[in-house]
Amino acid sequence: MTRFFPRNEGTADRVLRVTFGLVLLSLVFVGPQTLWGLVGLIPIATGLLGSCPAYTLLGMSTCRMKTDA
Repeated sequence: MTRFFPRNEGTADRVLRVTFGLVLLSLVFVGPQTLWGLVGLIPIATGLLGSCPAYTLLGMSTCRMKTDA
């Protein structure tokens, strides 16, 4: 699984993504009630998986570096 979805998000990044995704998703039910809120499923999914395809393409990571101790 890590071959296709390498872990490249840190804890804070994941929490922010899930929170932001839930806020966007709430737009489907509250407020303007538009289907654009379904875009919130993307940050929720990437936050729960811990892997962002854009980070992979750009070679970025917000994970802590593993140290061999």
